[in-house]
Amino acid sequence: MSESNKINFTSPSMFILLGIPGLEAAHGWISIPFCAMYVMAILGNFTILFIVKTEPSLHEPMYYFLCMLAVTDLVLSTSTLPKTLSIFWFNSREIDFGSCLTQMFFIGSFLAMESGIIVAMALDRYVAICHPLRHSTILSNSVVAKIGLAVVLRSCIFSLPSPFLARQLPYCRTNVVSHSFCEMMAVVKLACADTHISNYYGLIVTILVGVMDVFSITVSYTQILRAIFSLPTKDAWLKTFGTCSSHLCVTSAFYIPVLFTVFTHRFGHHVPLYFHILMANVHLLVPPVLNPIIYGVRTKQIQDRLLRLITQTE
Repeated sequence: MSESNKINFTSPSMFILLGIPGLEAAHGWISIPFCAMYVMAILGNFTILFIVKTEPSLHEPMYYFLCMLAVTDLVLSTSTLPKTLSIFWFNSREIDFGSCLTQMFFIGSFLAMESGIIVAMALDRYVAICHPLRHSTILSNSVVAKIGLAVVLRSCIFSLPSPFLARQLPYCRTNVVSHSFCEMMAVVKLACADTHISNYYGLIVTILVGVMDVFSITVSYTQILRAIFSLPTKDAWLKTFGTCSSHLCVTSAFYIPVLFTVFTHRFGHHVPLYFHILMANVHLLVPPVLNPIIYGVRTKQIQDRLLRLITQTE
């Protein structure tokens, strides 16, 4: 490590991101699937937004929530991947201190937004199945907008203290971050002061948001299953439950990588650092890639509109 990274400083002007320590020689190869997934996420989510906007039959609560999810996925992947790829391709490791804190805020807030939108989509499935005649009344456009605003406000309120707490810490050891982006724990551990407040706040927010949202989804699907099992035939069960399959796949694609990352961070003390960093990148990339594919494959209206779009361009 150079002397410039060892000197004492309280508020560094920049941090140095190492990428994936231990796999530096493979950065070029790792960038290929990362770049491919990022391009797929951009194309897929913009396609979803375009199709929903131009297809009047998709102007329904479920697809409005899907558009919110697509915007969240675009911001979430774009907040980290361009910088990560610049490290892999151009060895551009420097990131301004303010930009680092901004990236930290965007990652935390948009992860919370994605979780909140998934809860809102579970609510939509509950109303559609348990109260089908009142669906358009209960989830009117104004209600959908208010739900979206509540999700954004909750995410920002929970996420805003983290970069402020990190900003107040003195950094007198090094400004080298052993990560490919400004992940909160990786930055805070560089401080030369007591970081218990930052650590506990991050843990409490993760537990609060995660537990609240998973509980809400569980309650929604408990009511959905009760309604499904009250139907007279097995075919009716399968047809009704099939309307939830896309949402269940999206929920799994988001929560499984998040839970795996959280548990390996908390309990996987012997897991190599490069594995932690790879998983952190995967759980920011996989949902934005899979969500458009899941809804594109499972939703006939989106398939039909996409096919018409393709045939028109030929």
